[in-house]
This record gives sequence, structure tokens and C-alpha cells, in this order.
Amino acid sequence: MFTPFYNRLLEQNIRKPLPAPEAQSYPQGNLPASEDLASWQLLPHSPNWARGLEEAWEPGENAVYDRLELLIASAEQVNTVVRRIGGETGYFGWPLLWKLRGLMDKVSGGVGLRRGRRSRSQLSLGDVVDWWRVEALESNSLLRLRAEMRVPGQAWLEFKVSKIPEGKIELIQRAVFFPEGLLGRCYWWAVYPFHGLVFTGMIRNIIRQAEAVQS
Repeated sequence: MFTPFYNRLLEQNIRKPLPAPEAQSYPQGNLPASEDLASWQLLPHSPNWARGLEEAWEPGENAVYDRLELLIASAEQVNTVVRRIGGETGYFGWPLLWKLRGLMDKVSGGVGLRRGRRSRSQLSLGDVVDWWRVEALESNSLLRLRAEMRVPGQAWLEFKVSKIPEGKIELIQRAVFFPEGLLGRCYWWAVYPFHGLVFTGMIRNIIRQAEAVQS
């Protein structure tokens, strides 16, 4: 039975609501070229309902924040510094910002920074590092941490070390975020300006400490 109000709306030729959007999927073959991220096979598990924003988001390059530095130091020295990240060592700069983020995570029901790490200098696959977990670890070449904090999406912090000509070492630091829904997108753009400060200071201090070890 229609109510008088609904019948009055029909008389006004009000358009009916649009149908629910169809589920979106991103088949592996249609992804933008991105060799590293594609090899992770980490596409979002559910489609993004925020229609109209898909054009601003290419799954192969989701919110990648790269910092590239070249330094004269051995891969072993760089990895020695990188693998001390978290726990008592901290995150190589801006300790108050990291503590604030940990407090925010704890208040929202997350683990915060309270878990620390098993060893101050050694890491193994699956180890806990504060709100991170070691997801990938290769000798003197790769460290990838997966976030276990409260965040509207999936996040990783990665360090890759490789040798290049002229006897130098290439260190690539990346913060990767796969947003979930509109909230995930808003979260990334809200914290992005702080990443410019935090991650720039992080990689500079890593380089400084690695060169100090060499000297």
C-alpha cells in the first residue's frame, strides 16, 4: 500500500533512486604496469563504493611514497641500520609524532607502540615490530613491514637495497597504502603531508648512521 506522501511524489514526477552500483573488480591482466606491486598480489578484497573516484586511483600505483637516496656505504652497513627500526631505536626521527600516532592507535583499539620488538638488532620473518610485522626479509636487500595498526586500508613500509655502478648503494624507501572506501582515501591525503617530514628525515638519518658505521 502506497502512502499519501509517496503518491504525491509520484504526481510530481520525482525520479526514482538510481540502482545500487555494480561490484567493481580489477582483473590481473588489466592492471597498470607496476612490476613490484603487482608481484605482491595485494589487490583490495572488496570494491570501492565511492564511484567517480576510480580515475584518481590506479591499483598498480596505490599511494606509493618513494624516497630514493644514493650513498657510499656497503649493503651490509645499510641493512644493519635499517633492521634496527622500531622498538627502543624508534624510527630515525620525529619521535613525538610516532608516539602520538601510537597513542591514537591505542585509543582506537589498536596495539600502539607497546609491543616493541624481540631483538634490538636482529629481525626474522614474522617478527613483531611495534605495530608492524615482518612480511618479507632478504639478506642485505629487502625489508618489508606490514602494518597491524588501526587504519582504513592495508599499509606497508619497505626498504630495498641494491648495488649500482661506481661502487654505490641504492636505498629505496617506500610507504604503500591500499585504501578501503572513501574513508581510506581521506585518511591517506590527511597524513600525506606528515609523511613528507617523517620519511624524509627517516631515510636521511638511516644514511647518516650507515656512513658513520663505515667511517
